[in-house]
Amino acid sequence: MRVIFSGGGTGGHIYPALAVLERLKERQLLDEVLYIGTEKGLESRIIRQKQIPFKAIELQGFKRSLSLDNLKTIRLFIQSTRRAKRILRDFKPDVVVGTGGYVSSAVLFAATRLHIPTVINEQNSVAGITNRFLGRFVDRISIAFPEVASQFPEQKVVLTGNPRAQQVAGMQSNQRLTDFNLQAKVPTLLIFGGSRGAERINAAFLAALPELNQKSYQVLFVSGRVHYQKIQTALQGQTVAANVAVVPYINDMPTVLPDVAVILGRAGATSLAEITALGIPSILVPSPYVTNDHQTKNAQSLVSHHAAEMITEAQLTGTTLLKVTDQLMLDPARRQAMGEQARQLGVPDAADRLIKVMQTISH
Repeated sequence: MRVIFSGGGTGGHIYPALAVLERLKERQLLDEVLYIGTEKGLESRIIRQKQIPFKAIELQGFKRSLSLDNLKTIRLFIQSTRRAKRILRDFKPDVVVGTGGYVSSAVLFAATRLHIPTVINEQNSVAGITNRFLGRFVDRISIAFPEVASQFPEQKVVLTGNPRAQQVAGMQSNQRLTDFNLQAKVPTLLIFGGSRGAERINAAFLAALPELNQKSYQVLFVSGRVHYQKIQTALQGQTVAANVAVVPYINDMPTVLPDVAVILGRAGATSLAEITALGIPSILVPSPYVTNDHQTKNAQSLVSHHAAEMITEAQLTGTTLLKVTDQLMLDPARRQAMGEQARQLGVPDAADRLIKVMQTISH
C-alpha cells in the first residue's frame, strides 16, 4: 500500500499517524510512505528524525477573530492545494490519511479533488475546525470518542479509537521508576502537565509538597522543561523527601506508565488513549486554553464512565490536589475499579481498525 499521511502542529496530530505507520510496517502492508507537513510545525522535526520521507507546504490556521491575516490564510490554502496536487500526482498514493491540524486541510482537500481515497482521524470528543471542514469531502471519518460522531455525516463515521493506544496496549512494567530514585514496587502518583508543563498544576504541587513528603505513596512530578528552573528556585530551602522525585521531562513517557498507580494531568487525546489502553486511574485537569474547550469534554467522557476524576483548573489548589489524590492513592480497591473502567474504554487494536478502513476504501 502506498500511503500519504498529513497532520501536524502538535504531537496529538502526529503520533496517531506514526502509530498507523508503525503498524503497517509490522504487518508488511506498506510499500511506500510520504508525510506532508509544514516546516514550522513540530512534524518537520519529528518526522525527519525518524527518517520518514517528508515534503513541506506553507499554510497557516484561521484567526478566530476578524483579521486581514485570514486573507493570507485563504491565499496560502489555494497555493498549498495546488502544490499538494502536484505531490499527489507524483507519488500516486492508494490512500491519504489526515490526522488533524491545519496542514492536513490542503492535502486531504487536494486528494478528494483528484478522487484519491481519503480518511481522517478525529482524536477528540469535539471535532477540530480542519476535520469539520474535511468531513464533507473525505470518504471515511475515523473517530476515537463516540460523542463526536454527531458532528460528521453519519454514513462516513467509523469508531476506531486513537491509533496511539495500540502502541502502548500490553506494555509491561520495566521498573523505570528506579531511574528517578524511586522504589519499583511502591504505589506512585505521576503528576504531569504535558510536554511543556502546566503552571497551575506546578503551583498546586508546590503547595502540596510539605504533605506529599509525608505520604506512604510516591510522587513523580514532571514540571516541563520550560518551568523547571522556576520550580528549582521555588524548592530552594524546602525539603523534598525520598518518596518525591522532581524532573523536567521524561523521554519515552509511555515506558513509565505501566509502573504508575494514578496519573494527574491534562486531558489531551493522546494522553487519554494511553491511559485507557493501559487501564490507569486518572485525575484529569483539562486545559481551558484549547479550542472549543475540547479537553473538558474529553475528560467528561471518562468521568461519565467512572474511569477518571476531574478537577477544573480553577478548582485546582494544593488542598484539592491532596484530597483527590489521597482518595485514590490510599484506596487500592477504588483504584482497581477505576482502572478497569478505563481499560474498558480503551481500544487496544485502534491502529488495526484504522488500517482496515484504509484497505476498504483503497480497493
